[in-house]
Amino acid sequence: MKNLFFIALAALFVFSCSNDDDVIVAQCGKPQNVSANNITFNSATIDWDNNSSTSYTIEYGVSGFTLGTGTSADVSDNSADLSSLDANTTYDVYVRTNCSATNTSMYTDAESFTTAAPLVVPQFTTNLSDMYIYQGNMSDLNPSPYVFEYDLNTPLFTDYAHKQRLIALPPETTMDYIDDGFPDFPDNTVITKSFYYLNDERDASQGKYIIETRVLIKIEGNWQLGNYKWNNDQTDAVLDDTSSHVLVDYIDANGTTQNVDYVIPSAQQCFDCHSNASQVTPIGPKLRTMNFNNQLQDFINAGHLGNLTDPSTVATLPDWSDDVNYTLEERARAYFDINCAHCHQVGGFCEFQSQLRLTYETPFAESYILERSSSIDNRMRNYNEGFSMPLIGTSMVHNEGYALIYEYLNSL
Repeated sequence: MKNLFFIALAALFVFSCSNDDDVIVAQCGKPQNVSANNITFNSATIDWDNNSSTSYTIEYGVSGFTLGTGTSADVSDNSADLSSLDANTTYDVYVRTNCSATNTSMYTDAESFTTAAPLVVPQFTTNLSDMYIYQGNMSDLNPSPYVFEYDLNTPLFTDYAHKQRLIALPPETTMDYIDDGFPDFPDNTVITKSFYYLNDERDASQGKYIIETRVLIKIEGNWQLGNYKWNNDQTDAVLDDTSSHVLVDYIDANGTTQNVDYVIPSAQQCFDCHSNASQVTPIGPKLRTMNFNNQLQDFINAGHLGNLTDPSTVATLPDWSDDVNYTLEERARAYFDINCAHCHQVGGFCEFQSQLRLTYETPFAESYILERSSSIDNRMRNYNEGFSMPLIGTSMVHNEGYALIYEYLNSL
């Protein structure tokens, strides 16, 4: 009797185990080939391969987050669009397959991607950093990917300060060739110029001191201007349209310490120089002033400059310091053009205060340089605030520039 009991119990175990083995659940396969595509400054598309399911869970967060603490969503396709991301930020993404409510795969390994830099903001924010002209540490003046640098063959003199000149065009636009003057800039173009001194001109690695960043923005067909003053910590600059003085010390190329009482102009002073016929206009970025060292061709190749195929058809404003390739008159007239002509031309601030017409293309007989040569010399050889020329943006004599003009005036 006892033996029959154990035989029956053994049979029951065998029957039960046989039923369990018959219930087989297929393993839920993980997604494969996860990738991040169409990455912008605030969005990305995540794609993956897996044809065995129509339900997936995606979880993402700033790189290094712990699974279960990120943002998650269930999707029915092999793709998910992520939005409202932070710019210039690295994210980790995980994906799993949901074969059923009780059968899911393991999450994939993290797929990482970094969002793009934010677009330049074409408006005058309180802090310069909020315009996103720069990336990384502000004091490095490292331009955003949406910004390009330009230079001038003959630059404006501003107390021996260095200048970084930048242009930010709206996405998918170009500045277009019209003639040798200014290109046609699209609305929402941002032009900036930052003024700084190297702490030691003999060694740039010793750092720099940034004083101001002047900004022009084209809004609904009209240029507007603003000025940003940098803080002492060099971490940011604040919109401030009042005039002020900044004391700067630096070591020049000869090892001599120089002291500069740098003058930041007011908004009205900026308007005086940047206005023509009462309309604000840029001064420097004319095509003829940028046409050197293949700069225009570089703009064309990068997609910044349109409506021009052959930069050799554009005139070049002479380099006033190049006494090998240009005559004394060409150099002097180029110096007048960039330093003085924005005021001394038809429509300029000094149109009715002076006979001088100092644009490079003005014929000499119509420039009144000869007739006003004594006045030019008087206003350039010494510095007297409110009298010396250029009237705004300087606090000292430009020795090399004056030497050129002195030689030119004596040759007439």
